[in-house]
Amino acid sequence: MPQFENRPNARRALAAAALMLIAAGPAAAYDELVEKREFVMENFVTEQGETIAEVRIGWEAYGELNAARDNAILIAHFFSGTSNAAGKYSEDQPQPGYWNAIIGPGKAIDTDRFYVISSDTLVNLNVADPKVITTGPASIDPATGAPYGLDFPVVSMRDFVDVQKALLDSLGIDSLHAVMGASGGSVQTMEWAAAYPEMVPRAIPVISPGLDMPPYVIGLLKMWNMPIQMDPNWNGGDYYGGEPPLTGLSNALQLVTLNALHFDWADTTFGRAPADEGADPGAAFDAAFKVEAGLQAAGDGRATTTDANHFLYMSKANMTFSVAEEMERIRAKVLFIPAEGDMIFPPFLSERWAEKLRAQGNEAEVFTVTGPFGHLNGVFNIAQASEAIADFLAD
Repeated sequence: MPQFENRPNARRALAAAALMLIAAGPAAAYDELVEKREFVMENFVTEQGETIAEVRIGWEAYGELNAARDNAILIAHFFSGTSNAAGKYSEDQPQPGYWNAIIGPGKAIDTDRFYVISSDTLVNLNVADPKVITTGPASIDPATGAPYGLDFPVVSMRDFVDVQKALLDSLGIDSLHAVMGASGGSVQTMEWAAAYPEMVPRAIPVISPGLDMPPYVIGLLKMWNMPIQMDPNWNGGDYYGGEPPLTGLSNALQLVTLNALHFDWADTTFGRAPADEGADPGAAFDAAFKVEAGLQAAGDGRATTTDANHFLYMSKANMTFSVAEEMERIRAKVLFIPAEGDMIFPPFLSERWAEKLRAQGNEAEVFTVTGPFGHLNGVFNIAQASEAIADFLAD
């Protein structure tokens, strides 16, 4: 396991990125500036049969679509992520996209060969980020002229995938080289493999639960939701035009950050140091440890671009994920990439589902990435899997 005690600059940079759930990959940035585009559907019918008018999602692409339109790889983002998987929108963007280490010319996902597409999901958390385009509870309901709030239909991972499918249809893409994603993106990856097996010959679920959401993680998602729902400003989801539940949202984001990381990260980044030198945490309630202050700053910072209702809807979509009963529909060969020390989706889940897929005749491999970041090893240390990914995509 890598250690960072003797590399304070790298440690501080990685710690800051981890706290903000933004990955700074070690490789050089994607060569070209990235253009954020918008895809619009006049109407979208959800898995539950509800119609949503004027659905909009943002998307971006790296590389060129070939004449046969068969070199596309779809990247699905994680719970709190966005479409920015690689590159920068402008030269002054602080960090490139979260998987910049493996997307680009000559990298594992070689943009000299592949056309790589990444989109914002429905109910994307970061709805207040000017670079995010999404439709969800904070969007204006055309029928009322006011934000939907909890009148927005409950959406599922299948709905996320169906909107992505419509985007691909608009581009004339009827087959993919592969689908790939981390965490919540891995959930979408397996949803794709079950929903559209004829389009998905290869699937790469990274830091994945496998083919359904384990009950333990459903419980964990409930814990993430609770601070929002306990904040008086949440007001049953009716807070648009008033004070948003920023305290609850910050606390929820702090829980996400802590659960997504690991003991080693906390030990090497903060130790037991006080937040303020000379302020003994044992002497007063308002004296904090450095880890407390770090999590607080991260949660407060993220809450300014995140919407509380979107958070709850994203949780619901993850909770309800299951394609276990559709496993026999999956034709794709699968490369699971779990992470050492992952306390959300431990590696045994990938091993278990790989074995089940092999038992029904699918090709299924497992490659484990390591490091001190727990679940987020699948974001920060994904370059460790570069050769495995490149070989998998080459077949």
